Amino acid sequence: MCSLQVPNYRVFDHSSVNFSKKCVIYSSFWGLELCFSDRRSKASMAVNRRGNRKVYAMSTASVSPFKMNLNEYMVTLEKPLGIRFAISVDGKVFVHALKKGGNAEKSRIIMVGDTLKKASDSSGGGLIEIKDFGDTEKMMKENSGPCSLVLERPFFPFPIHQLYLMNDIDIQYNRGRVPVSTWNKNLLASNLRTPAEGSGNCGFVVFSPKFLALKGWEVLSDQDQIRQQGKLNGTPSLPFSPIINIFSEKDIGDSEWAHGSFPLEEYAKALDRSKGELYYNHDLGIRYSKITEQIYVGSCIQKEADVEMLSDVVGITAVLNFQSGIEAENWGINVNIINESCQRFNILMINYPIREGDSFDMRKKLPFCVGLLLRLLKKNHRVYVTCTTGFDRSPACVIAYLHWMTDTSLHAAYNFVTGLHSCKPDRPAIAWATWDLIAMVETGAHDGPATHAVTFVWNGHEGEDVYLVGDFTGNWKEPIKAVHKGGPRFEAEVRLSQGKYLYKYIISGDWRHSTSSPTERDDSGNLNNVIVVGDVASVRPTVQQQKKDANIMKVIERPLTENERFMLAKAARCVAFSICPIRLAPKK
Repeated sequence: MCSLQVPNYRVFDHSSVNFSKKCVIYSSFWGLELCFSDRRSKASMAVNRRGNRKVYAMSTASVSPFKMNLNEYMVTLEKPLGIRFAISVDGKVFVHALKKGGNAEKSRIIMVGDTLKKASDSSGGGLIEIKDFGDTEKMMKENSGPCSLVLERPFFPFPIHQLYLMNDIDIQYNRGRVPVSTWNKNLLASNLRTPAEGSGNCGFVVFSPKFLALKGWEVLSDQDQIRQQGKLNGTPSLPFSPIINIFSEKDIGDSEWAHGSFPLEEYAKALDRSKGELYYNHDLGIRYSKITEQIYVGSCIQKEADVEMLSDVVGITAVLNFQSGIEAENWGINVNIINESCQRFNILMINYPIREGDSFDMRKKLPFCVGLLLRLLKKNHRVYVTCTTGFDRSPACVIAYLHWMTDTSLHAAYNFVTGLHSCKPDRPAIAWATWDLIAMVETGAHDGPATHAVTFVWNGHEGEDVYLVGDFTGNWKEPIKAVHKGGPRFEAEVRLSQGKYLYKYIISGDWRHSTSSPTERDDSGNLNNVIVVGDVASVRPTVQQQKKDANIMKVIERPLTENERFMLAKAARCVAFSICPIRLAPKK
């Protein structure tokens, strides 16, 4: 029997290894299908039947006595677990290998590289936090019965192929090769007895550093320097810290161990494809970059010490935060404490949530975000622009500000910010918002080259002769032949300037409208299809229900004409100066 407890968020089926896409919060962890009930008062069950095994998925909102972050999960297994653990030089205990046919491998949940965070003790009195080797020994005393483990999935793909390349001699601290001597008894692991109290100096020598606490390794191996290097790069300098020791349950018998049941070559290729991708590691703390003398951009503020650092070291006087309250709660951030700390350091905190990964929400809210940033800068604030990861929303705002307010091309602004700060903002969303702003101050039809590329789609029958005709085809006089894409699908791509257009299809000589796209009657009462290319920016954006449309619309990013640049600057400032400056004063 194996039960699984996870935080209350979406889990997707993960049937193959593929790390070619950026993954920050919604990672495909489990390798099996899980089903969650909407009712928070009861645990729901999804059964994955392979033999007699079942997997139970429960929301921690109602049944968990403690909080777990988004990358943590809890699993209950029968002993023997069939897990070989490794302890690394930074004090972490992680899954090194799984016994073939063991309970851990059968669960299809636990993966090599997962860090052990908590475990049930032998007395069954609850969960204990795993801080050192001694805590792990307590968990492994009993050879039978259920055992609950809380593990954390790495924030970036674990280099399992590196474990295959290691041999016994690579475990440099193991079996007493490197003795450690110290006079600080506080560095001992929790399961060892410390020397008796005395007036003189006391010390000890160990030949297996597994008996050192995490604090001991921080002192002896200067881990602060390693962490600082990791903060600058966004990910640790090494794939994993050097391994001190490898251990498993006692009397486990003859066992065949493996690092995974998938082809190693495919896994290594997937890791190669993922090189250059950005992975957010919350444990690294706040990371930021200087863009201009007045603008800094980075990841979320996690604790009061971050506020103090931004104030005293960087000189920040205002924070523009796009992280939502739910995101902050998921990452264990106390928003009230952060806000109170900002007030104490006389930092103005402005929260304007943008949904993460939502390109449409970013497009609609970006003009107001840039307006807020401009007003803050006009009041001589030094601004820290932030979101959860610092990879998308916050740098997008800074890029849009440089593009709209300083007459810098989008291409140059994007390269400038991404060259100073590791990020990958939504560039099409910025281009969409640019044309929306220009439409805000335009009168009449757009005067300039095309702004969007539209693929008109007709779903008919093979062998049909399909033409597209409308306001954009020489006033309905120059039909465009659609290309057959296989099956019933026909497509015609047209580059259009933003605006409203009526159109129709000519199918083997008959004029028809598509039932898969919006329709509208013209002045003569004829029923036509209608398409609105682009939108108009608003100071108070609203998310409206999108009408069903089979057509595909993409934004065109191109150099702006002189007239477009003038209208963009005018519109962006109209939005900015509609924001009341009185509200931008810090609370005393």
